[in-house]
Amino acid sequence: MSTPKFAEIKVGDTLPELKLPAINRTTLALYCGASGDHNPIHIDQDFARKSRMPDVFAHGMLSAAYLGRLVSNWVPQQQHRRLSMRFAGITHLGNKPTVIGLVTEKFEEAGEQRVKISIKCSNQYDEDKLVGEAVVALTA
Repeated sequence: MSTPKFAEIKVGDTLPELKLPAINRTTLALYCGASGDHNPIHIDQDFARKSRMPDVFAHGMLSAAYLGRLVSNWVPQQQHRRLSMRFAGITHLGNKPTVIGLVTEKFEEAGEQRVKISIKCSNQYDEDKLVGEAVVALTA
């Protein structure tokens, strides 16, 4: 992967899309182990149903990790300056996350050339699950 250069990037450019496999119980169990977040609403079907959910569902922070992966796939982590997001919906079992990014601004700050990127994670029905933005530094 070659790191993009500030001069080559234009507002409106898109980051390479990140398509992920459908969320399943194995995904949730692996994320529980990796994150240490064993909230039963994500792994215990009976608990989820008692909470008026049809079944377990993905951790919001799993989708947040996918947003981070999108940006890290585009530029090295040491070039990240800001990453913010808000939760917009629940990622249910069977949802297939797609993560996209769109360059919305080019600017200079703190002596660096930076770009702002609108980012979001949606499912196969184009329902937003997380939306946010990232700022990264690029070289000339």
